[in-house]
Amino acid sequence: MRIIVDILILCSIFFAFAGVVGMLRMPDVFCRMQSSTNIATLGVLGVILGGFLFSLVYLHDVAMALKLLMMGVFYIITNPITGHAICRGAYKHGIRPDNEMECDKYGEDLEVEE
Repeated sequence: MRIIVDILILCSIFFAFAGVVGMLRMPDVFCRMQSSTNIATLGVLGVILGGFLFSLVYLHDVAMALKLLMMGVFYIITNPITGHAICRGAYKHGIRPDNEMECDKYGEDLEVEE
């Protein structure tokens, strides 16, 4: 079981590293926002799941395991919504991708709102 916990934590490290590389290499704000959301979601989620398994199997602490499980659910629900809200705010304030998008459905929706 300890190997599974270690693998989950290593996966989190991998996703955090890949997200940081993505933040440095991506061309515009929207792509960077996707990378940063992956860091927060997938990077943290592996650590939370590893802690969940560790607290159940080795510590035998059900209360801590439930708290970690609730934290994981909260992260899964709120983090993508937060990333979308930040990108929507950037788009509304006039920040556009560097190259032209093939289809800009979000821009069409904003025209309808106004």
